[in-house]
Amino acid sequence: MNYVKNMISFIKGKVIANNGAEMSILTAGGVGYKIAYNPANADKWPIGSEAEILTHLVAREDTLDLYGLASESEKELFIMFLSVSGIGPKTALHLLSLGAVSEINRAIGRGDIEYLTKVSGIGRKIAERILVELKSKIKNFEFNNNEREDSGALSDVIDGLVAMGYSVSDARETVKKIDARNKTREQLIKEALKTIK
Repeated sequence: MNYVKNMISFIKGKVIANNGAEMSILTAGGVGYKIAYNPANADKWPIGSEAEILTHLVAREDTLDLYGLASESEKELFIMFLSVSGIGPKTALHLLSLGAVSEINRAIGRGDIEYLTKVSGIGRKIAERILVELKSKIKNFEFNNNEREDSGALSDVIDGLVAMGYSVSDARETVKKIDARNKTREQLIKEALKTIK
């Protein structure tokens, strides 16, 4: 498998189909692209919307597959996962669906095997390989200020919900549906409580 760098790194166009894990985008030039993505980001790209998506192209012998990422930090982490032996693009997307980039980053940093093995297809052996190969890279993994602030706020929301008696999994699923931009932690907690089941 060959990962082609910087060949198609960004696509802008209208979302004409979206099944929650894969979408089709029609560009202004009339070219349609099929893009797989992290299912946790499904709400970001509804059908009919104009989308700007960071992409990573994976070239195989008989196919060229595009993967869409919601932010520079998510794309960087996706590429890090691909560098680990035994991790393909679809598994990398499933790993991204575990939570916010900062949350995944912290889990790898603290060597949390149980966190990683929640993903289907990730056993202890592969989880250990991820930790060994990425732990040192994660230490140098930088986020821009807004992403760092938003991710920290969402982590606080998760902690708050758990303290109220909600399960960690329910709390994580809830914060995935919340847009943290320009909101206080109090506003985020209120929004989370309206959203959580």
